[in-house]
Amino acid sequence: MTRLIYRHCLAALLTWLISGRAEAHPHVWVTFHSEVIYAADGSMTGVRHAWAFDDMFSAYALQGIHHARKGVYTREELASLAQLNVESLKEYDYFTFARADGKKLKFSGPADYWLEYKNPALVLHFTLPLKAPVAGKTTQIEIYDPSIFVDFEFAKDSPVSISGAPQCVATYDLPHEPTPAEQLRLSQLDNAPLDPLSTYGETFANKILVKCP
Repeated sequence: MTRLIYRHCLAALLTWLISGRAEAHPHVWVTFHSEVIYAADGSMTGVRHAWAFDDMFSAYALQGIHHARKGVYTREELASLAQLNVESLKEYDYFTFARADGKKLKFSGPADYWLEYKNPALVLHFTLPLKAPVAGKTTQIEIYDPSIFVDFEFAKDSPVSISGAPQCVATYDLPHEPTPAEQLRLSQLDNAPLDPLSTYGETFANKILVKCP
């Protein structure tokens, strides 16, 4: 997340608090599609994301962004905001964590990133290349915010796809519904935020599993 977006988000949170809507974490909602990318030799090279932010968050993030036509934002007009997003997401490992055959994978900085405005939502598109291609038989990718400030949810239509490896099969698992104890913990996060190094958010990770022959 960027400092600019966080400032807008804090304003949005104030609105929610006043209206009584902010009862617990999370505070930002993202619906996403992920594409796992493979090279011709069958090695995985990266992940391509499309993140659609919730309407209220998008409205606040767009404040102050110059645009020539009312209700329309071009890719060029959103370019600086897109750059701020991907640069700041590095601190959070882009909320994307992966392993191949049990070995942790490392991503490089995002490439081919841009923001799209689909009234009323902002959609962030970006590709995360792996630092080194990997030929794994079983690859697991998890998308989540360790602090649970941002809630990630798979898109209802075609949430996961594979590019360049027709022999591989991708499935996905939704996060489990919070237990009463977990729901209580979530409700307490506004008053007692998680430690920055906490991994509690992994409990509610969205999981992609790719199996290759």
